[in-house]
Amino acid sequence: MTDTPTRHVVVMGVSGSGKTTIARGLVKATGLEFSEADAFHSPENIAKMEAGIALTDEDRWPWLRALAQWMASRADAGVSTVITCSALKRTYRDVLRDGPPSVDFLHLDGPAELIRGRMSQREGHFMPTSLLQSQIDTLEPLDPDESGIVLDLREPPEVLIERALDWLDIPPATP
Repeated sequence: MTDTPTRHVVVMGVSGSGKTTIARGLVKATGLEFSEADAFHSPENIAKMEAGIALTDEDRWPWLRALAQWMASRADAGVSTVITCSALKRTYRDVLRDGPPSVDFLHLDGPAELIRGRMSQREGHFMPTSLLQSQIDTLEPLDPDESGIVLDLREPPEVLIERALDWLDIPPATP
């Protein structure tokens, strides 16, 4: 374990909000380690979503705990991280915060019509557009005591990345 504090950033929002694009931009700018939360889903969860069945909280708990454990293990190794995760409910974010010493949330938020349009253009993703409304209905905004910022996904990705970097105050990666 290292004495250097680590940072752990969760780029959150409903499916199709641009989490991966923004997370990859942050990783490129900072050198933090990236992981896509979708890679932590069980085959059963993926099959449910592919079938258009919304996940239950019981489906999500093991997934969220795995994400928290991954961030904690990276923190123990002295590595800062960026992950994508819908993190729709406060209770889900609480589980994520149980992992590393601290977690910052970047909530990508915007109009459902824009997100629906983005989702309809995606290829090879298991999350169908039909589940978007269930995610919107489930979404709980960040509470004032949660370390996070809301970013308007109508802005271009480079603007969102710049705003996130300013808010996070993470030094750029060394070449």
